Amino acid sequence: MARTVDKIEKRKTIALSCKDLFVQNSIKNLTISKIAQTAGIGKGSIYDYFDNKEDIVFELVDILLQEADLTKKQRLASVKSAREKIKIFFEFFYADSSAELRELFKDFNAICLTNPNEKILVYQTKVYTYYDTWIKSILQEGINNKELSQDAITYSGIFFVLSKGTFISSISTSGIINLQEDLNTYIDFIFDSMKGKK
Repeated sequence: MARTVDKIEKRKTIALSCKDLFVQNSIKNLTISKIAQTAGIGKGSIYDYFDNKEDIVFELVDILLQEADLTKKQRLASVKSAREKIKIFFEFFYADSSAELRELFKDFNAICLTNPNEKILVYQTKVYTYYDTWIKSILQEGINNKELSQDAITYSGIFFVLSKGTFISSISTSGIINLQEDLNTYIDFIFDSMKGKK
């Protein structure tokens, strides 16, 4: 009897087998032939699992984000201050442990900006909602601990705009010398503006 292939698991296997290829090369420099060769499958087989090479980037980003989130949750559990938790939350943009994911994140953002479609919109909305909910829970802890004012939770979106915008500026200009220092300075400023009453 022929073994049934789990399509979801096969997608992950193919994507992960190509991770280094995508990390080391911009997507625009890759062909389906090269991707298939790296994955050890036929060129036509790629299309059994992915719509295109951009779809592989999305799969890789999704896999690596889930892995990074597990580590992040462990780190956040050991910190009490909402301010420090938010700083840890956005270490992705400069930590050495996130270097591969950041390389893929560049292509991911380029795809989202240059080829917007319904699938991308749905995925981006899902990811944004997930992280916004997580940030709100951190801010709520800060409110409960009187670290932040009651209205602080309404500003959760600021952290996304700030962090992602600063990261993009750091790779597209020479104006940001130390991304970690700048991000933490901005986070401190926002927290100081949202201080609660002890």
